[in-house]
Amino acid sequence: MTNPDIVIIGSGIGGATIASGLVGSGASILMLERGELLPATPHTRDTRAIFVDGHYRPKEMWREAGGAAFNPGNYYYVGGNSKFYGAVLIRYRREDFSVMEHYGGVSPAWPFSYEEFEPWYSKAEQLFRVRGALGEDPTEPFHSIPYPFGPVPDEPPIARARAELKGLGLHPASLPLGVDIDAWLMDGKTGWDAFPNTGTGKVDAQTGPLVTALADRNIRLETGAHVEYLEASSDATTIAAVHYRQDGRLKKVTPKLVILSAGAVNSAAILLRSPSPNGNGLANRSDQVGRNFMNHNSSAMLAIDPRRRNTSVYQKTLMLNDYYLSDGKGGRPLGNVQLLGKIDGHMLRANVKLAPKFALDFMAGHAVDWYLMCEDLPDPESRIMVDGKDIVMQWRRSNMQSLDGLTRVMRENFRACGYPIVLSRPFDKRTPSHQCGTVKMGDDPATSPLDPFCRSFDHKNLFVVDAGFLPNSAAVNPALSIAAQALRVADHIRKTELVA
Repeated sequence: MTNPDIVIIGSGIGGATIASGLVGSGASILMLERGELLPATPHTRDTRAIFVDGHYRPKEMWREAGGAAFNPGNYYYVGGNSKFYGAVLIRYRREDFSVMEHYGGVSPAWPFSYEEFEPWYSKAEQLFRVRGALGEDPTEPFHSIPYPFGPVPDEPPIARARAELKGLGLHPASLPLGVDIDAWLMDGKTGWDAFPNTGTGKVDAQTGPLVTALADRNIRLETGAHVEYLEASSDATTIAAVHYRQDGRLKKVTPKLVILSAGAVNSAAILLRSPSPNGNGLANRSDQVGRNFMNHNSSAMLAIDPRRRNTSVYQKTLMLNDYYLSDGKGGRPLGNVQLLGKIDGHMLRANVKLAPKFALDFMAGHAVDWYLMCEDLPDPESRIMVDGKDIVMQWRRSNMQSLDGLTRVMRENFRACGYPIVLSRPFDKRTPSHQCGTVKMGDDPATSPLDPFCRSFDHKNLFVVDAGFLPNSAAVNPALSIAAQALRVADHIRKTELVA
């Protein structure tokens, strides 16, 4: 496959899903993934190895604007970050597709409506075999078909927490999850949230769409293929070649179509590093590539009752959206609340270095662990930049008033549920687990690098399909929205690029 019809850069949610959407198209497709297959080793269920020793973290360092280096929360394996994700496959709410006023500013609209996008959400839920329930969450938007499977069951302490929240008049709902819980637990009695997936229990980019894609003999995956830059044609209207390094050698491939799906940070970095006449990278007439970087404002919250043990193994089955569209008192939105995977003392030790282990074990054993997530708003000065081969992240947090408000109200709620100790801690801003927004789509080439089908306005054979296309971050996990758009874009490519 020296000169394939299509090159897809990255095998995460965007790249793997768009590949699955092109199965049977007849096009020759080469997927380039910088990582390797995630091996099954004893480390995969070892919380000390994962959370304290950082066994799976990348070796690379990024820099904050100003010079401080940090080790990012990105993972480079076949399947990308989804190999470690919490498998929450939730739709944006219908209101997220329109302009929404927040305490920290305005969340912009998508260039199309929820109703237009809805069928692709349904297709993505089928592809990722999502388990969920309708009718529990008043913010749940219209579904044209139900979830393919019922929800992952609550464990007894979580069923109790659900009942306690209902007793306050709230609406706890089942998280939509890409998890076959029986298959997951066969490989070890742990949660899946932030654990590497080397089996079939978690439906990630590899175990879901990539398996489907690679069954097509016209689709081939190369690992250890680190794309360094794209080369534009002499008239700069198309991408002429993809340059990548593999086994220490620089290689070049010249496809008809390029789909960049390396993740919001790395896709922006590849474009910014690519040679261009004006020196500011490719697909960047708008000067927006790398800008509008968003990453959810989030905190961990532990609701602790020293009198009751939490014996849950996986825990992560509930969400609460009562404060998603307003603060509950007629004010502006706050955000989403969902369970974390069950923590243990090693996980706490990763963030609380000096506390004695027995105290951390006691705390973890008596806590119900929650994740509070609020929308980060786009800001052109919140951006990804490159300095030679270095990635520089200048994240300007926004809308922190919403996170403060959600923290206050949930602390009150958990105390009212009978948890006398409620602790919270914001997640480190240098961990871009829900990175998005760096190559946003829109209707105007003066303000957006991509059109509504994720095609570059500047280069007609370039698409960017990962979380970078998102015009807003909403306050829910982005994976399902990326997958749905990838299926939509694949359908568009089949109709406009691959017709006889």
